[in-house]
Amino acid sequence: MFYKDERLALFIDGSNLYAAAKALGFDIDYKLLRQEFVRRGKMLRAFYYTALLENDEYSPIRPLVDWLHYNGFTMVTKPAKEYTDSQGRRKVKGNMDIELTVDAMELAPRVDHVVLFSGDGDFRPLVESLQRQGVRVSVVSTIRSQPPMIADELRRQADNFIELDELRDVIGRSPREAAPAERSFEVASSGK
Repeated sequence: MFYKDERLALFIDGSNLYAAAKALGFDIDYKLLRQEFVRRGKMLRAFYYTALLENDEYSPIRPLVDWLHYNGFTMVTKPAKEYTDSQGRRKVKGNMDIELTVDAMELAPRVDHVVLFSGDGDFRPLVESLQRQGVRVSVVSTIRSQPPMIADELRRQADNFIELDELRDVIGRSPREAAPAERSFEVASSGK
């Protein structure tokens, strides 16, 4: 699946990966995740995409964003948009699909293998385009949750599907009891 001499890039859809890990009952240890893929090939870049709820109050995901930035991840963020739905409920929207797609297309000529951490079926055309450019694509998500967190068309398009649950012992840690606000923001902003 992976070759030591291939140039790798990771593209992490933060809210999607968070939701998949939560559905499986564990948290991601991003230091271990990065180490695992550095071990698998020549890591050029590890991108992490998330929307940030920026207002006068503290953003619950800011500590994670700062830690990732200082520990070798390329952070791609944008302000989340708050709105009220037709039932009067406050919602947060922060889709990062376009940013991830543009970055992957720009980096494609310089990589051999892209690892996409997302189950969002909207990424199938991206995977197909990368493959036409000679880039192998592995997708990390889960089919073991109820419902499955990966769109069937994305799983079928990928060169390789990596079941997130099978990485649990390598990149996981037990869910923390702290920071419930962080979890609720990530889930609200996942916008599949």
